[in-house]
Amino acid sequence: MKHRGRHRRRRRGRAVRATLAGTALALTAAATLISASQAEVTDAPGTLKPLSASAEAGRLPLAERRVPGQWLDRLSSEMGRPVGVGTVLESADRPLRDAADCSTAEKHALPVEPAATRAYCFGAADTRGWRPGAVTTSGDADDDGRWGENRVILSGWTNGAEGGSMDGPAPGQGLAKVAFVDANDPDRLRYTWALLAVPVDGGHDYRGLVSPLSGMVWYQDKLLVTTREGDRDALYVYDMDRIQRATVESDAVGRVRGGWAAHGYRYVLPAVGSYTLPGGDEPRPATVSLDRSTSPDSLVASEWVPADGDRRTRLWRYPLSRDPARPGLLTTDSSGHADPVEAYETKTTDVRGVLAYRSGWYLDRAAGSPGGHGTLWRQDTDSARATECGTDETRHCWSGRSGSLSYWEETGEVWSQSGRMLFALPLSSVDRALD
Repeated sequence: MKHRGRHRRRRRGRAVRATLAGTALALTAAATLISASQAEVTDAPGTLKPLSASAEAGRLPLAERRVPGQWLDRLSSEMGRPVGVGTVLESADRPLRDAADCSTAEKHALPVEPAATRAYCFGAADTRGWRPGAVTTSGDADDDGRWGENRVILSGWTNGAEGGSMDGPAPGQGLAKVAFVDANDPDRLRYTWALLAVPVDGGHDYRGLVSPLSGMVWYQDKLLVTTREGDRDALYVYDMDRIQRATVESDAVGRVRGGWAAHGYRYVLPAVGSYTLPGGDEPRPATVSLDRSTSPDSLVASEWVPADGDRRTRLWRYPLSRDPARPGLLTTDSSGHADPVEAYETKTTDVRGVLAYRSGWYLDRAAGSPGGHGTLWRQDTDSARATECGTDETRHCWSGRSGSLSYWEETGEVWSQSGRMLFALPLSSVDRALD
């Protein structure tokens, strides 16, 4: 796809932002008094500690690997010509309910402070047995906030019970799917599903990607997703112009009698590449997001360290390629390795979402107990702050079941999801609550 309209619709974008700023919704069920005071507490993680990206503690080289083009061409010749995002959206026929129509239990997953300004919920029947993961948008894909003529949100889900560690569901579970959400009309969001897959057998077949979608970034025509512990592939790469139609409605995945199946879904994305770890006991990106405030644009990543872990959490920044022949991919050296240009340590543990913008890093820390709320920290090398809420001035004010973070720069919104709730709020409201 040619990236048209990078400087179009700015006037319309400003109008969207103005509308959103004046339309804060009463979305949470919390009846507590909100306080934005910033008293020091004992659980504060302190500032970020810079690490040398070339030193052992800060290094995390990722080796780029491509799926052979002939494999992808073989799939296309046997499954039919690939389609793009616009075609997928044309079949988006499943409605997302507005927050007003969501249950109190569902809305309990929303942040307490700052409150979401937009929120929607997926249907229980459509997501039962699946757990929510990462979010990315057309605001990541292109800086005018659109992909072609469409505003799009991608919501990742993994088959398996909620909770547990970041290393994914039990064997036999773990298929990963993405909801393609048509977000052109904010009052009428609709979606359809696509299954993530990996080509096998020389492109004669594919298997489902078995991974918790804890991190996901859509940049230009590529979608990068995190993979589970124990897999040397740290990130899988998908091409948004290489979406295949399933031809048989079946719970099976791959080639079946009479055609191709995608666990009952209409579309399947075969991976076009991956970024692999060096091997050994290496850290790995557990959650990722896009930062458009750097030059070039960059991918930021956080590893996952449990709350009872005996070490600090590491953060990395990778530059994205400016080479027009490599759209949507990380910058690599002559040997095909992508190296971080920044690295940090933080005392924040159980990080489920990471976002970097300008000098601030926003870390989404999971709730310490079932049914509780998490904490959203903003850290840099000089300070660490989190919103306080409630009469006891707790810092557990973020979403109940923490998820990834994605910043839609054109509208100024941060998107995330928790439980069945997909929600957004202005980044400016987060920063105001922290000042």
